[in-house]
Amino acid sequence: MARIAYLLTQDRGGPVDVTTRLARAVADLGEHTVGVFGPLPARGGETVRDIHHLIDVPRKGDLRSLGRARAALRRWQPTIVHAQDRRAGLVVAGMQWLPGGPRAVLQTYHGVPDDVTEPWFRGERGAAGPSRYTRVVLAGDAATAAASTRTVVPATAMGEFLHRRLRIPADRIVHLDNGVVLPEATPPVGPVRRLLFVGLLVERKGLIDLLTALARPGVLRDGVTLTVVGDGPARPESERLAASLTLAGRVEFLGYRTDVPDLLASHDALVLPSRMEQQPLVVAEAMGAGKPVLATDTGGVAEMLDVPGYKYLARPDDVDSLETALIRLFTDPEPGCVGRALADRARRLYSVERSAAAHLDFYATLI
Repeated sequence: MARIAYLLTQDRGGPVDVTTRLARAVADLGEHTVGVFGPLPARGGETVRDIHHLIDVPRKGDLRSLGRARAALRRWQPTIVHAQDRRAGLVVAGMQWLPGGPRAVLQTYHGVPDDVTEPWFRGERGAAGPSRYTRVVLAGDAATAAASTRTVVPATAMGEFLHRRLRIPADRIVHLDNGVVLPEATPPVGPVRRLLFVGLLVERKGLIDLLTALARPGVLRDGVTLTVVGDGPARPESERLAASLTLAGRVEFLGYRTDVPDLLASHDALVLPSRMEQQPLVVAEAMGAGKPVLATDTGGVAEMLDVPGYKYLARPDDVDSLETALIRLFTDPEPGCVGRALADRARRLYSVERSAAAHLDFYATLI
């Protein structure tokens, strides 16, 4: 029996939700001893309270708290340490080389810094690169990867980026899909009219692009509405735009919500017009709910939505492409067919149980 330590330095966000579910599922299988180290997760923390160990690393440069975190891990004597965010990777980098240290140190690379654009991420010639600060962060990511046994990525595109841009050897990158709690599948009956957007309201999520495309002549159909779930700095501008366009009365802003599964069930389709993503959890949740997903071809999104008949993919940062995809979605007489295919794919690839089994199979190769 191995001892598996999952390390977080944050208490909320997608990586935290993924880790909480993964650790609980692995622990419940009873094959290994599992510990979750870090702040208690704000959502789902009660599910891992019995295996949780409180540590706090509030800043990357806080060497004292970093040292305390490493000491707490060493006292627990893990066989494998699996870091789940950028700061956590810095905490455990190189621990496998210490006397009595873990046999393996892993880091899941959940996402690139915010100013990395899709063209630069894809390696397109002439694409504008990120800021100098982001390049320093990426150099640090490369150094952390060099001091880790393996780097785990949830999407093939991210693995290609790490190999091409950060020069991480391909044989030290492992693709393991994220797992989510999949809701009951309720595909739409009839044409899509109720759209749902879920995400942090920042520029890269593309909500402004979506509102602009919806307001163009000939796009809207009778009964079409958009529900926006999430909050952030782009909310005031988004609300002003929605009120000033032909969308008045058709867009509702709900702010941050914890009942996303219920909202998915009461809507016809998910819309995610992001300019940059990796493997969005809400896409997997919408797939599990049997909902068509209109999304942009960024990161690993197209890979997630690879089912027969899918035709709602748009180019990122391209309002014309979004307009075309929206018209296809609204005029599809049987969107439930794609919804059912996406639900089947989600259950094959993105359930928590499937993710836990894949992680355990990989851990076995290191033990």
